[in-house]
Amino acid sequence: MPVQIAIGISDSFDAVEAFSDAALDAARGLDAPCDLCLVFAGTPHLGQAKWILSAVHERLEPRNLIGCGAGGVVGPGREIEEGAGAVVWAASLPGAEITTHHLTAEPGAEPGDISGLPVPEEMGESMFLLADPYSFAADACLARINEDRPGMPVLGGLSSAAIAGSSALFHDGDVLGAGAVACSLSGVEMLPCVSQGAAPVGPEMTITAAKGNVIEQLASKPALERIGEVIAGLPRSERELVAAALMLGIVIDESKPNYERGDFLVRSLIGADKESGAVAIGERVRVGQVVRLHARDGAAADEDLREALSEQSDEFGAGGAAGALLFTCNGRGSHMFDVSDHDANAIDAALGVPAGGFFCAGEIGPVGGRNFLHGFTATMALFSR
Repeated sequence: MPVQIAIGISDSFDAVEAFSDAALDAARGLDAPCDLCLVFAGTPHLGQAKWILSAVHERLEPRNLIGCGAGGVVGPGREIEEGAGAVVWAASLPGAEITTHHLTAEPGAEPGDISGLPVPEEMGESMFLLADPYSFAADACLARINEDRPGMPVLGGLSSAAIAGSSALFHDGDVLGAGAVACSLSGVEMLPCVSQGAAPVGPEMTITAAKGNVIEQLASKPALERIGEVIAGLPRSERELVAAALMLGIVIDESKPNYERGDFLVRSLIGADKESGAVAIGERVRVGQVVRLHARDGAAADEDLREALSEQSDEFGAGGAAGALLFTCNGRGSHMFDVSDHDANAIDAALGVPAGGFFCAGEIGPVGGRNFLHGFTATMALFSR
């Protein structure tokens, strides 16, 4: 039996009606039982979260379910960026082993403090992770997974429900108010795809002095001085782009002979000291790492997404893709692009299949074989038939 994926979406203001309709549409798209269901609920619907789950279970009878509150949702060719959005993503995954989990870890927790995470041999071949940003240490959890299961992709995002404390999590038949929910998968072909929406500019540079998240020197010069030299040497169009949104890309997998767009973990510059010439970024660094300036705008993000999808579509071969699960930043959508429904339509155009998912307050996905929490990024789980 082939993998089947079906998605229902609704903008009805009645929560039960919205999820009843979305679940029914998803059920109609499957010719086999639903092995895995992900539910994303707009903030106005969270007051009836228990009724939402009842409606989904009644019409779809999923064997496994996770979900969360969402500031916006994504369905086939459509993005509802705010308000009463409802999405039900359903999959029939013959032969797959699926296990759901409820995780807890207070903000500031260390990797060893994660509760509910399965032992490494039971984590599966891939994982989806949906976390409440107010009560869960997502970075610590990813660090633990990277250590326990090197190379295992984790896709997901932080709940983006608009009201603090109302970003409900869904775990099978339960509504949870804190922590994270996760799903381990084995026995199904899933390709991770990450588009950070930024274009590399200028030459590669090596960090020659650093401490924590502060880069003191690049190519044996004060970092701020070296960055200024690079910017001065850029074409005018690239200088204008960098002036609007300057970022730094860090190579994670240094074993490659050449570094391309997807090999860099893109992070924002968060501070600079003119006296010392040091710059601070949103990631820990070390001496010897290779970095490159990056810039982000709508055109760069569009090009990056389409290039990433094109590379992955070649991996599916003649069988093609069955569907996609999308975790896109709430800073994308109409905030970044001049056209509506951008990410949803880009996936459909590249793979010929619909996508379902939500707008996140932070996106989870792998770069260079390690899992990170991103911003302004689209991370995707692409399923083969």
